[in-house]
Amino acid sequence: MSEIYLISLIVGIVAVFILIFWLGINIEDPVERAGKRGEEVATDIISRVLKDDDILLTNVKISFEGSRSEIDNLIINSHGVFIIEVKNYVGELVGGLDDYEWKKYKTTPGGDIYCKTVKNPIKQVKRQIYILSHILRQHKLDVWVDGYVILLEKNSPVDDDMILESLSDIDKAIHGLGSNHLSDREIDIIADIFD
Repeated sequence: MSEIYLISLIVGIVAVFILIFWLGINIEDPVERAGKRGEEVATDIISRVLKDDDILLTNVKISFEGSRSEIDNLIINSHGVFIIEVKNYVGELVGGLDDYEWKKYKTTPGGDIYCKTVKNPIKQVKRQIYILSHILRQHKLDVWVDGYVILLEKNSPVDDDMILESLSDIDKAIHGLGSNHLSDREIDIIADIFD
């Protein structure tokens, strides 16, 4: 009787592991989960200012000559091509416009202060603009790419035009008088490249 119980237990444990992997269930890091939630919130905010003919692509993977990146939000419309990177950094950010990294200070409810180094999102967007521009040129599209950052906690340590803080800022960035005027054909080609 104990052999049957032991075999049943082993089969049950193996079945649970197979089921977990088969369903793709994973245990996600809380920081990663917060970042994804932040991206979802920002995508919802961006969607509020989109017009009917705007195209919004999310989590677009790009690469050029070994440089890889993922664009949180890529907007394509008659005014141009726009990257909007989203960060959900909680705490005080310290850093300069040209710094590759910023410091994030967070105070716990108990009063302890923690410091973590984070990538400067403005530098990240500039890199994404570089990669995206080269990809478009490979497709014979000479299109200016604009890039912006949304810090959901509105805690930017720098004052820069690349930082968007309101719906009005987002609307002006993607619908204002930009460097481009794209035809419907160009919009479709660009969307097809990244969709």
